[in-house]
Amino acid sequence: MNKPVARISALSLSLLLMAGCATTSLTSAPESPAQAQALALIDQGKPRDAAVQLEAVANTLKGSARAAALADAAFAWHEAGDNARARSLLAQVTARQLSGASQQRFHLTTAELALADKQPAQALAALKESADTVAPQLRTRWQLARADALAANGDIVGAAQERARAHAALTGKARSDNQQTIASLLGSLDDATLRSRAAALPANEPLYNFAGRALIARGLPLPRPFDREQATQFDTSKRPPAARDGYRPPVKMAVLLPLSGRLATAAQPVRDGLLSGYYGESRQRPDIQFIDTAGTAAGAVAAYDKAVGAGVDFIVGPLGRDEVDAVFGRAQLPVPVLALNRGKSSPPAGSAGFSLAPEDDGIIAAEYLRGRERTKVLVVHSNDDNGRRAAAAFRERFTQRGGQVVATIGVNEAVGDIGAQVRAAGTVEGVLLAVKAPQARALAPQLALAGAGGATRVGTSQLTIGAGKVEDDMALDGIVYPNEAWNVRSVAGLPSASTAGQILPNARGAAGRLFAFGFDAWKISAYLDKMANEGGLDGATGTLFLDSNGNVLRVPAWSTFSGGRPMPIAN
Repeated sequence: MNKPVARISALSLSLLLMAGCATTSLTSAPESPAQAQALALIDQGKPRDAAVQLEAVANTLKGSARAAALADAAFAWHEAGDNARARSLLAQVTARQLSGASQQRFHLTTAELALADKQPAQALAALKESADTVAPQLRTRWQLARADALAANGDIVGAAQERARAHAALTGKARSDNQQTIASLLGSLDDATLRSRAAALPANEPLYNFAGRALIARGLPLPRPFDREQATQFDTSKRPPAARDGYRPPVKMAVLLPLSGRLATAAQPVRDGLLSGYYGESRQRPDIQFIDTAGTAAGAVAAYDKAVGAGVDFIVGPLGRDEVDAVFGRAQLPVPVLALNRGKSSPPAGSAGFSLAPEDDGIIAAEYLRGRERTKVLVVHSNDDNGRRAAAAFRERFTQRGGQVVATIGVNEAVGDIGAQVRAAGTVEGVLLAVKAPQARALAPQLALAGAGGATRVGTSQLTIGAGKVEDDMALDGIVYPNEAWNVRSVAGLPSASTAGQILPNARGAAGRLFAFGFDAWKISAYLDKMANEGGLDGATGTLFLDSNGNVLRVPAWSTFSGGRPMPIAN
């Protein structure tokens, strides 16, 4: 009765031992010291030297050991750019002769050469092993090769999934390029497909956070909040328990703003908006301290240290881009930060970033036009920093989403004649106007006379700068632009934009946008856990989301000019 059990146990033990040997072969060094020394040259940037040495080693070996050295030599020649030699060596080896990392190098080289030959099916056959069992030094490259093969085979979501899984191991330009490629892949999906495929992704699948950002950019709802790793959680342990609506403010908060210096004018409406939200809250509020950064990187770092020394548990600011980079560049941030601008990189773990960057306007406009199936677009932008940045972001996102920018025209404050350039662009379905109101008023009749008057015209938030006179702004009729939510609907804790503008000078005109931004900075601070764990938060600038990288994403309201007056429209 016990013999069958004994046989099963023996078989199971044999399988376990084989699995153990296979696992060891992936992580252990090659048997030959000379082979290991040659392989190390690849990591040192000397793949040709490695290839020559590996071939020499192979000539001293027989059987499977020789096959392994030849496979590794083929990999090295491929790294050195000599694909003809790599193919010649691969032809002398079969996968059955190999095991462990040498077998994986053989398959990876075979796959990458197949991709070069535009044979994605052959590449996928070579890469059928799960990336989880691939040697760590080959894993990311394995995933990216699979992604390219899947994309070439038409599996867009599968390709994006492989790239998302590889993303955490990438750095520098490779990381930013991978992020753009994922955005391009997801950008080729229609709204319904993106929604359904995102909803089907399991928890903690890396692609979900990329898909979530794509959904928010299109103004579509998230199936669930962003997935968060432990490293991206926010420390709110010192805060009181959350109220029923999620209100859970800091205990002691510092606000770092350039109250003096070149950015002081911009800081004032931000400060007033934040204080409007703060004093509009009747429940327990944190002690609050404003610290001047003087608008410099050194001033921001000194202000941060002063806030930490004062015992605060949360910091809002700084405001300037250089200031944000300086604070986020610290080795450690003992107190979490909600920065009020976009830095060069994502916020450090445990901190967040919120901005009204021109790039956001460009992305929002691109999604608006692609969502309405506009394919060929003319871009007109002001020749200042805001206009150029918005136009560049628009071009990148619009292209990722399958659109075409047929021409880009830069204009100065005093707009010249651009009729010939518009006519040269040919027929277009949409026009981006990344300009201020006075420039747009001068451009509108030129676009009509040049044949682009019937195209869908979308502005950026700059369009409200210099607007306000009905008789002049009738020239802007029909231009759609992203607007602050409090201009078109009520926002809890804040009077209407018209009422606030009558009371506070810093809440009217162009400053009103920064006022709303400051109000939202307070609201994010008080509802940080709710945003992180539940999803969107209705703010003055729009509906706010906190992604897995700590970036606050914003879905604006939309308006258009009608009879010279701003009018809300459906998103």
